[in-house]
Amino acid sequence: TMLQSVNVEETVLLKKKILIVDDYPPTRQLIRDALSHAGDYEISEAENGAEAVDQCRWSTFDLVISDVMMPRMGGMELLNRLREMSPDTSVIMITAHPVVDLTVSAMKKGAVDFLKKPFNIDSLLYKVKICLDEKELSEEAGPKQGGAEAKMTDKTKDLSVQRFIYDSFENIEGDSEYIYRKIVDLSMNIVDGEECALLLFDEEAGAFDPKILKSPDREAYETKTIPALQGVFRQVADEKRALMIHSTERPEIAPSLICAPLMIRSNVFGILCIRKKGHMEPFTEKDLNYIVSLTRRASLNLENLVLYESVYNNVLDTFKSLLTSIQVRDHYTEEHCSRVAVLSVKIAKAMHCATREVESLKIAAMLHDIGKIAIPDKILLKPDRLTFEEFTIIKAHTEVGYRILQPILLLDEERNILLHHHERWDGKGYPAGLAGADIPFLSRILAVADSFDAMTNNRPYRSAMDIPAAVEEVKKNSGLQFDGRVVGAFLPLFP
Repeated sequence: TMLQSVNVEETVLLKKKILIVDDYPPTRQLIRDALSHAGDYEISEAENGAEAVDQCRWSTFDLVISDVMMPRMGGMELLNRLREMSPDTSVIMITAHPVVDLTVSAMKKGAVDFLKKPFNIDSLLYKVKICLDEKELSEEAGPKQGGAEAKMTDKTKDLSVQRFIYDSFENIEGDSEYIYRKIVDLSMNIVDGEECALLLFDEEAGAFDPKILKSPDREAYETKTIPALQGVFRQVADEKRALMIHSTERPEIAPSLICAPLMIRSNVFGILCIRKKGHMEPFTEKDLNYIVSLTRRASLNLENLVLYESVYNNVLDTFKSLLTSIQVRDHYTEEHCSRVAVLSVKIAKAMHCATREVESLKIAAMLHDIGKIAIPDKILLKPDRLTFEEFTIIKAHTEVGYRILQPILLLDEERNILLHHHERWDGKGYPAGLAGADIPFLSRILAVADSFDAMTNNRPYRSAMDIPAAVEEVKKNSGLQFDGRVVGAFLPLFP
């Protein structure tokens, strides 16, 4: 329709346009792949400055990422031409041989930033994001003259960095270890740090335990620098505020250091310590403010994670107690659930499931038979084959388990996984008779693991199959009872 056509056109227009200029194709491909993964950009390429100038005659780019040394036309000449043709285009210069004079020259001509090869992709992506945000904010603010323009440029840079810090932690997923690494990586990018440490504070022992360390010389950093800074860490923890120290105060620190506390509800639980690159200018008050903003934003996220994990673990402990009560009646159930959880995780990892999916599947597998708490002993422990009526009662355990978990919002995904783990690929399963891709993906993994473990262990009414026979049975039911892709991931686990 006309409306759809307009929406598609608007979407294209909203894409940021980036031109990559480098005479080495693998470098262009590396940058293109990184940008494509990081955002929805419209990306073009040129192999030298002359090609880039030609493209800029016919198209306007938000950002040009350019090498310095190239045939026909190098990066510095390209920068001069861009300033004449399109002064609002932002530029990031990349080179294998940066020197101070070249850096200063590029900055004076308007290059946004300067990266040395081999460059860190995260550093490049950070600078790209800040650069595009600055451009957007500048356009919103409109044209300024003289000193007002300089002030506005400085202000837009500050707003861009603050927004980047906020966005980086807004929807972050992962455990505390991942967030700690994120804090360190972001800090080093934002203030051009050379060494960085995140230490956890054990208040009772009065100790600062290194959790994440980054340094060109990690051994010296860990064995010499960190012990020498214990007094600074103690001051930051006692005063609950960030400190910035320059070499003029402490000659052994070159050129400067920032230490900031990580706090939950006014209690210090960690320290972030970062040192400036030795050949660069000392940290500024603005750098200090960026680090304080980052640690506060990260601390809030970690506080939510700690509270979430605490509630989550308490809930899981409660349900594990219910499983234990089933074990008192049926010793098979708890051990079966543990084995199924282990096998489910192996299959999920073989299928390259995301970490969060693996964790949800593990929990669902541990709890998948919790509904059996409602099954009478005379049926649950019956030594003979079940009658149709008895099997109908047994089948209700998936829905009973679903209802037991229903009040717990934290287990929403796990609840659906266990509800459907007895569905069949051909639609002949229960409780909903779902078929094929309509069955939740993680339920399909659990179905294979559950069935295999049931076949390979003794039950009151039958003896266990040997493993090769059970593997063959799973294989035979691929595309009937089980998802063929899941079976394909399962089979190599039992060669």
